[in-house]
Amino acid sequence: MMIPSPWRADFPAIAALQRQDQTYLDNAATTQKPQALLDALAHYYANGAANVHRAQHLPGAHATQAFEDSRSKAAHWLNAGDCGQIIFTHGATSALNLLAYGLEHLFNPGDEIVISALEHHANLLPWQQLAHRRDLKLVILPLDTDGLIDLDAAASMIGPRTRLLAVSQLSNVLGAWQPLPALLAMAKTHEALTVVDGAQGVVHGRHDVQALGCDFYVFSSHKLYGPDGLGVLFGRHEALKQLRHWQFGGEMVLDADFLSARFRPAPLGFEAGTPPISSVIGLGATLDYLAGLDQDAVSAHEAALHDYLLKGLEARNGIRLLGKPQLALASFVVEGVHNADLAHLLTEQGIAVRAGHHCAMPLLKSFELAGAIRVSLALYNDSEDLERFFEALDQALELLR
Repeated sequence: MMIPSPWRADFPAIAALQRQDQTYLDNAATTQKPQALLDALAHYYANGAANVHRAQHLPGAHATQAFEDSRSKAAHWLNAGDCGQIIFTHGATSALNLLAYGLEHLFNPGDEIVISALEHHANLLPWQQLAHRRDLKLVILPLDTDGLIDLDAAASMIGPRTRLLAVSQLSNVLGAWQPLPALLAMAKTHEALTVVDGAQGVVHGRHDVQALGCDFYVFSSHKLYGPDGLGVLFGRHEALKQLRHWQFGGEMVLDADFLSARFRPAPLGFEAGTPPISSVIGLGATLDYLAGLDQDAVSAHEAALHDYLLKGLEARNGIRLLGKPQLALASFVVEGVHNADLAHLLTEQGIAVRAGHHCAMPLLKSFELAGAIRVSLALYNDSEDLERFFEALDQALELLR
């Protein structure tokens, strides 16, 4: 069964990797970049780089316009309604830490923060450390047998002491959409703030933050075919007003003297210092590129490719899938085979997959595993990529068993 990708040629690195005999299947970690992004970066640097917001000269005006255009494009991509609700950070991890420090003043000893058992370290450790600082209780929602957050358990664990719920939209290990509407509704019943880690989810389909109804939504540029070093934080106006400033420096200041200062509101008040200007402009170009694709065709391609991956894994003896992946990726272990050994042999054959705990160590520990192999897909992958992976997998297992 042939599953070609009509968008493959839009990503020059794929052809370069093929010339190196490399098959790239580690897209949940980071993605390759479209030509549209490369062109935007080259144009910015070749035509006069400048800092944003502060200079009155023409290069500064051009940079500021392109930067703020990207903020509008990010707001449109999320249907945020108002670009003033979009804050640029230096990554999704940075955005989640911004929230943990910026909201800290709202918590009192004994208050509860609720997360789930599948969270990436980026959506675990900031809340864990906040709980330590403020003597809070960190509540961990368990998973059901399908790898979904258990809603029955959640109903009994989200309660009047809950001040904040922070959960992932799509697990980077299990590849399953989490039941966000029900979870967010439970939190709202108790007037708790809600944070959605969309680092994986934002890559697959368009997500409407207004319809979702969360207070904050976070994603990474580099997973969405954009530049690295850039995160996007959406916050509802009412929620943003509750944030306190957590980093201080240039740009975010309204007025300052030696003994006191006043700071800008969001978004600029939370973008201290020189922002990742080229990355922001590059993300805008990537969003333009993605907006021009037939989203139904992309979704159908990803679904067909994922089905092909699952059937290939399930046809091989001794392979155990983690959870019930719905799209984008599959994590697995092989009975009697260490994941690091298997990953090494795949690497030797030019197959780029991820091995280990995938920055979700508590989740892997719950499976009593030290690690797993993860194959993750992107819109530029095709069935030939998976055939090369299956061939390499068979050869590696023949040696290891």
